[in-house]
Amino acid sequence: MNNWIRCFRPAPGAGAQLLCFPHAGGSATGYHPLSTQVAGTAETLIVQYPGRHDRIGEPFAERLVDVVDAVLASLPTSGGRPLMLFGHSMGALLAFETARRLAAEGREPAALFVSGSEAPSLPRQARLPCPPSDEDLIGELRLLSGTDEELLADPEILQLALPPLRADFRMLFSRTHVPGPPLRCPVVALTGESDPRVSVEGVQAWERETGGSFERHVLPGGHFFLGDHLARFAELVAAYVPGRAARTGV
Repeated sequence: MNNWIRCFRPAPGAGAQLLCFPHAGGSATGYHPLSTQVAGTAETLIVQYPGRHDRIGEPFAERLVDVVDAVLASLPTSGGRPLMLFGHSMGALLAFETARRLAAEGREPAALFVSGSEAPSLPRQARLPCPPSDEDLIGELRLLSGTDEELLADPEILQLALPPLRADFRMLFSRTHVPGPPLRCPVVALTGESDPRVSVEGVQAWERETGGSFERHVLPGGHFFLGDHLARFAELVAAYVPGRAARTGV
């Protein structure tokens, strides 16, 4: 596997591949549980952003489009299997931009799953000053409850965690939405009902991004709700593997 893509559970017999993009500050290792949960249905390919974990010595990506370019150039051979995309929070925007690029190249994905993100066409609220201070970033982590409070008080942990988070927010700050033709593939949007940064209405607006089918699922939890609902997510993924008759209701 190349420097951009990780596959923790190879599944050459699975009916599809699922390409996953982590959230801001996240890394591929955070999707270990997800890849295990969907292993019977899809082979999970996970993007590893530069500047973290086994890519710690590499410079951070500066633009979302640079990540999309690198990921598309690094995709392994599918073996003729359909490709589905998934991203959480910042990863949802990257998955969307990747889906649009694939569609423009005549390689429309089989489905796009997004979570923890409002639709890309909506104005982005200014969450933090630019550039954010360490205190700003720690406050955001505390608000989203994605990091244990003890870790937030550990200077050594913060020294590792804050630089990639700051770099990813810089990428988000630099993003400008460019309207384009809607996707044709199904879009499935998920959100936590108590997410302090993502509104249900903002998630519903993902419907505008496709001429195909659309589902919205509001599940218990905050911004990082998905970890408690991996079985449900696996059901949704299975329902959209081409060739399966079943479809999960909204």
